[in-house]
Amino acid sequence: MTKTKFLFIVFTFTALLISCTDSNSNQAGKDLNPNSNTDNSWQVAYPAHWWKPVPREQAKNWEILPQDAGFMEVVLSKRNELGILSNFSESSFVFHGVCYPTVEAFWQMMKYPETENDPRWTWAKNWKYTRRQVSQLNGYAAKSAGNYANFLMDKNDANWVTFEGKVIPFATKEPQEHYQLIWDVLIEKIRQNPEVLKTLIATKDLKLIPDHGISDKAPREWHYNLLWMDIRKLIQENQLNLETQEDLSLKTCKGLNK
Repeated sequence: MTKTKFLFIVFTFTALLISCTDSNSNQAGKDLNPNSNTDNSWQVAYPAHWWKPVPREQAKNWEILPQDAGFMEVVLSKRNELGILSNFSESSFVFHGVCYPTVEAFWQMMKYPETENDPRWTWAKNWKYTRRQVSQLNGYAAKSAGNYANFLMDKNDANWVTFEGKVIPFATKEPQEHYQLIWDVLIEKIRQNPEVLKTLIATKDLKLIPDHGISDKAPREWHYNLLWMDIRKLIQENQLNLETQEDLSLKTCKGLNK
């Protein structure tokens, strides 16, 4: 074998070895974070299952999956304990002396006739639910009841709801009374449910991502993830009183699925 031929073989073998090493290294990086080329080592400060991949074929048609989060982000997935921050989670709370099993029940209840002379009674011959019934529903049932009310609201060109007899604009560009009500309800939810508080604090400084799409043009109270980050910041800065003034003996409701 000539010296030239020998050197050619050595060079070729070395090149192949380097190529394989680079390939393995690149693959390791992809396995570390299948969604990007960045290092996900920051996730070690949190429960690993918060980002546990879910097969795409198992996803709901509305669902943003845990693995879809970006750098320093976490999806508030209903597939793990972060789902307790959802408006659908059955973390009952008392608000103005009434027990609600879910934030969603409170939200959708306001769309239903409240008083005997409420003009909304004329919108339908028979409303699907009473206001009281909606206030006691679980998240999904309340959402369904709300969709029925949405149809009647659209049909009657009504962009308002009521609470304690007061007419309140429903979807406003800038935060108004409806936003404040939802904010106050979330505050009571976290005051009255230690697990909700514990879970929110555990997210530290992560950006919270909703587990479903929300239009950027939607009112701020629709973006529950943003409200939770605002609340979390107040807690971190010791600017939020976590003591409720509500009567917790009334906290006995459970979400109904009707």
